[in-house]
Amino acid sequence: MDIELTALHWVYLAFIVFILVLMARRRDTVMLCVIGVFALGLIATESLTRSVSGIFNGFIYATKELAGTIFIISIIVSMSRVMIKTGINELMVAPLTRFIRTPAIAFWGIGIIMLVSSFFFWPSPGVALIGAVLLPVARRVGLPALGAAIAMNLFGHGIALSGDYVIQGAPKLTADAAGLPVSEVMEASVPLVIVMGAVTTIAAFWMMLRDQKNGKWRDGLVASADRSIQASDERIALPPRVRRWAAAIIPLLFAADVAAMFAFDLQGGDATALIGGTAVIILIVLALLAHRGEGLEETTSYLVQGFQFGFKVFGPVIPIAAFFYLGDAAFAELLGSHLPAGSHGIVNDLGVALAETVPVNGIVGSITLTVTGAITGLDGSGFSGISLAGSVANMFATAIGSGAATLTALGQVAAIWVGGGTIVPWALIPAAAICGVSPFELARRNLKPVLIGLAVTTVVAMFLV
Repeated sequence: MDIELTALHWVYLAFIVFILVLMARRRDTVMLCVIGVFALGLIATESLTRSVSGIFNGFIYATKELAGTIFIISIIVSMSRVMIKTGINELMVAPLTRFIRTPAIAFWGIGIIMLVSSFFFWPSPGVALIGAVLLPVARRVGLPALGAAIAMNLFGHGIALSGDYVIQGAPKLTADAAGLPVSEVMEASVPLVIVMGAVTTIAAFWMMLRDQKNGKWRDGLVASADRSIQASDERIALPPRVRRWAAAIIPLLFAADVAAMFAFDLQGGDATALIGGTAVIILIVLALLAHRGEGLEETTSYLVQGFQFGFKVFGPVIPIAAFFYLGDAAFAELLGSHLPAGSHGIVNDLGVALAETVPVNGIVGSITLTVTGAITGLDGSGFSGISLAGSVANMFATAIGSGAATLTALGQVAAIWVGGGTIVPWALIPAAAICGVSPFELARRNLKPVLIGLAVTTVVAMFLV
């Protein structure tokens, strides 16, 4: 059925183009998104007061949609901090260090440990949890500090974060923007994440060995490699027996959560709630054990630190998400019904119009989503632009008639790999800092492997759309 495109459609599309241009120029897009919400409100309602109110209401709507994601990440960071201070993280990974005997085992071992850790703790806290323990071991067996940073970075901020199968922050954002269930996007992302991860890490490892053999390797050290981002933290002494029990029980609790997800078919918000509740309980127990007599106050302090981190990460995301939510269900709720009869939302209408005017297929759609995702990642967040990737995926899937979940997952993978912390220098600081290497040198080493991985993953997506 033909849908007449109105000024709302064209203005929304124009703002998407402006946002992409700003991202490509590495400029902040928050203000432009706020202006976009105001402009759409003014056109739709022809009321200055309602359009101004729409800005704030859009923030509220986006915050409600993102609340679960913000909370789970904040809580995980809070729990991670008390684990670092008490040294429990060191005991958790200590048994694995005995198997690291060669540079190759160190590279892949650190990567896999980082991958598993990042699924449950998110990559930045994961770096802090394992980096200080595994880095000295890796260097003793001949793996350069920069090599360890590459492994932690690609497996954590790349593979784990682009899939985000446990905390489910990334798929939640893209699925909402695309109007799809989270489970569909996660399922569609599995082959893409596997291909992207395998190609990128193998390419990075091969290039490292090649450059070391040819004498072209640069360590990029800017500080002592034994220097840790935890160094300034006050360490808290726990009885050795308590630390050992905690180091054994905590992984078992999260393993039990994963088992419960499969047993009771928990997905999306239910799965996130289970992980979050477990993390809160662990945080409270550890705070009470570590701070005798002050556990009540310290629990609050850890939570505050975690929420400061969470809102620092997601502060720019909320206004951006508010704009992109207007492309779908949020429009009617925030601004009323001001779209043409038969409309299914601004994004869907644009997709239908695209199908009628431009020859769109899986090849064009896949390339477009990879480029869009990569551009949105240039701001160094990885999260601030994946709502745009979801919206664009929805448009192309509507035009093609299939492949919505695959295109959405492809945009997510591209955005996270570029902006989540693998090739944008200012997003690499956690791994670079704990390894004592330059984030710019780390970004340079990651660039070719990530670009090769994106190219191969895009080709694979063409056959899946």
